[in-house]
Amino acid sequence: MPAKNALFCVLAALIWGMAFSAQKVGGDAMGPLLFNGTRSVLGFAALIPVLFAASTTQQLGILTEDVGKAGFLTAMYIIIVPAFNLIFNKKSSARVWIAALLCAAGLYFLSLSGAEGFSSGDGLLVACAFLYAVHIMVIDRCTGPDTDPVLLSCIQFLVCGGLGMAAAALREGLTFSGITTAGVVSLVYAGVFSCAIAYTLQILGQNGADPSICSLLLSLESVISLLGGVVLLHQVPTARELFGCALMAAAIVLVQLPERRAGTASKKEVPE
Repeated sequence: MPAKNALFCVLAALIWGMAFSAQKVGGDAMGPLLFNGTRSVLGFAALIPVLFAASTTQQLGILTEDVGKAGFLTAMYIIIVPAFNLIFNKKSSARVWIAALLCAAGLYFLSLSGAEGFSSGDGLLVACAFLYAVHIMVIDRCTGPDTDPVLLSCIQFLVCGGLGMAAAALREGLTFSGITTAGVVSLVYAGVFSCAIAYTLQILGQNGADPSICSLLLSLESVISLLGGVVLLHQVPTARELFGCALMAAAIVLVQLPERRAGTASKKEVPE
């Protein structure tokens, strides 16, 4: 993958990793539909002066699960995207599959203790992973040399924001009464940074790149969420979490190693 594409994906993962905490705080201040609709409208507005089903299932699931578990289940698109590639006759190399499995194992050690059961919130987050995998594949099909990433991001968040606000009006009511300062800050972060900036970086990163490799780089959001807890909340990572980070780092290094060129001669040609 070109270095600039990898950089865009990693920057998007950095912003998304911090967004899990913002979504958790913001979700305590207002309903999930209103939060999701408002953040998308903010994302659209921030890009004027740049995903309804996926982001809504994530917001619903994150209300009942801890941030680490939500990050793990959401990031399982790293396995789903290469599988989707097979459906579209775009096979991923064995190295990409190995890296995806390494990354999934790292996410498990990073996010889960092994004692959690499977709940309805988990089901929503698994559905979210499938929907985000579809989103990655759609971006792969929609981007090209003439793609305007800001316009594409504007369109997707205008649609997502409109659907979210309409659903909120029907189910929750469009009221912001009782919202706290922390809720406002979380909403602004999720809208301007997570939506407007990070999703545009994703489009830039995926333009002309392998979606399977992009999904691995984007999954670094889970590592960033752990580091955010260390820096902002003074949480001390466990040996299990550090081992998970090491596995993910190994996966990223593996998938970024240059391919051996086919047909390279190992012997020098001898002139006749």
